[in-house]
Amino acid sequence: MRPIDLRSDTVTQPSPEMRAAMASAEVGDDVLERDPTLVRLEERVANLLGMEAALWVPSGCMGNLIALMLHLKRGDRFLAPAQAHVLGSELGTGAWLAGGMPEALAWEGGPGRPTPAQVTKAAGAPGPYYTLRTALLCLENTHNFAGGTVTPLAEHRALVAAAKVAKLAVHLDGARLWHAAAALDLPPSALAEGVDTVQVCLSKGLGAPMGSLLCGSNPAMAEARRLRKMLGGGVRQGGVMGAAGLVALDYLPGLAEDHAKARRLAEGLRDLGLAAPMPETNILLVPVAAVSSALTAMEAAGVRALPVGAAIRFIAHRDVAMADIEEALRRLEPLAPMLRGA
Repeated sequence: MRPIDLRSDTVTQPSPEMRAAMASAEVGDDVLERDPTLVRLEERVANLLGMEAALWVPSGCMGNLIALMLHLKRGDRFLAPAQAHVLGSELGTGAWLAGGMPEALAWEGGPGRPTPAQVTKAAGAPGPYYTLRTALLCLENTHNFAGGTVTPLAEHRALVAAAKVAKLAVHLDGARLWHAAAALDLPPSALAEGVDTVQVCLSKGLGAPMGSLLCGSNPAMAEARRLRKMLGGGVRQGGVMGAAGLVALDYLPGLAEDHAKARRLAEGLRDLGLAAPMPETNILLVPVAAVSSALTAMEAAGVRALPVGAAIRFIAHRDVAMADIEEALRRLEPLAPMLRGA
């Protein structure tokens, strides 16, 4: 039985056209000079996001870390929505390597979203030299562990405005910003408006085997390039990965299809009596009675997913067809009473 892998949109395989582009990529030593294909990718992504420049990095975690290192001095506090990736999924590098003091903001503005008033209150006012200094607001759009929720444009603008009034820099973890833009039918640049730096991923939903882009001003990206080398992220013939990224960007129009697959999965699970919310993008969090036993039973039935607290996370992606979603629902139907705890 072929497993249906809904653990993440990072399990995708490079497409034939992506493999062909990688095999024929024009390359150069990106440490000694610049790799021409990486340059093309960086320029294309910077343009998509309305930023001056971009820098390819091996992973979104490295992109976020470099951004924190750019914006923080040792001991500075940074704010982020509760359960943000930079707080719980990057192994403490924001504190360990960037020297920042993290503070989580509760979701008072909706799932995955703080309010501008929270940002203002948490930022506080400048005090004497011996007081803790808040320097940065990190946003995440879409918010993974809130269920792929989207920050609408008006809320994004209000949060950025509150941060700027408080003299905070703003970094946007946009690993799935492409999905937010697709859900809102907006250009990605609109959702990066006003931020100092933004990180976007090419392996989540777009099918590249690796790679993210950190974007910002020309001076910031010049320093980011130095920080990437310090972290061991200098690449030689990076155009092989850059070529994959260029093809991945051609897949942006297909993201709405992944959202539709996630909605169909939610509808089907509701029909089976599960409390599945209607997803905003391609991520679906479904509460179940006993996560560990549910995952074991699902694995045996050939449906793969991951735990998130008391819920199971399903992520639709380009390598799972709508027919696979229907097959997953057929396989899960006999398990529904156990999943519900009946």
